[in-house]
Parts: sequence; structure tokens; C-alpha cells
Amino acid sequence: MTSPSFDFDAPDHFTAGTVGPPGQRVFYLQARDAGTLTTLKVEKEQVRALAEYLEKLIARLPAGTEAAPRDLLLLEPLEAAWSVGTIGVGYDKERDRVVVEAQEQLEEEEGSAEPAMARFRLTRAQAAAFVGRAQAVIKGGRPICPFCSGPMDPDGHVCPRQNGHVVH
Repeated sequence: MTSPSFDFDAPDHFTAGTVGPPGQRVFYLQARDAGTLTTLKVEKEQVRALAEYLEKLIARLPAGTEAAPRDLLLLEPLEAAWSVGTIGVGYDKERDRVVVEAQEQLEEEEGSAEPAMARFRLTRAQAAAFVGRAQAVIKGGRPICPFCSGPMDPDGHVCPRQNGHVVH
């Protein structure tokens, strides 16, 4: 079965968000354009990498004049169309849009299938707002162990750098 592809030429909503408690959160990218809402499941590190790259890209571009979006919460219904495997970013100078492309992650048994794609053409203000939202979402997770940089659960974790002792 082929998953649907999406092409958002001028989305009015583009965000990242999570559902679930820290340590069990599920991460999502979400966009809405002309009343069509699309949600994609992503990994935390994909959100982090996308935010870092967009932040560097925006810093190289001239300042924009458009207003930043205000409401960046996930919208209902929250059903992921598919899971993202790879994300690419570009800049369309002619249209002055930051272009984010996500490609579906296929399972091994789907090896001959063509992965679905999602393309989002964002204003610089939308991209900058996404960076701020993504950074806040990532910081909302579990604290990081000062010794091994791994995530710590509320009752601590077994730290490999502390010879297997529990760090709180």
C-alpha cells in the first residue's frame, strides 16, 4: 500500500510537538494548508537536527518582514500519515521560501515501494518560529546525565561512565 504524499505550497501552520510523558514521548511534525492538516511521526533527533539547520540557514538570510506565527501547538486530529526517514532543507530564492522535504521511512519488506514525500514551503518567519518551538519541545524532555550525556529517568539511570552505578 502506498502512503500519501503532500505538497504544502503556503502552509498557515507548521510545527513540531510531542504526546506523552518524558521518556515515552512521540514526536510529530505537523502542517496545515488550505484546510488540509497533515501530521508526520518523527524522531527527537530529527526535530533537533532540523531546528539546528534551519537556525543556521535563517541566520544567513536577510531579515524578513512577515509576522511570526503565534499558535504552534499540535492540532487535532493527531493521526500520523507515516513515519519520516529523512529530512532535507533548501532555500527557494526566487519565491523567498525555506523548503523542508520529508521522505517516508519504509520497512525492509517494502523495499520495492516508492517512499511518500512531504514538501513544506515556509516563510522565514515560520521557519524561525519552528526553531523556537522545536527547541522548547526538546528541552521539555528528560534531564541529561552530566557524566554520560544520556537521558535520566525520574529515578535516575544506570550510568556507564560511573561503572554501572545509578545517577540521580
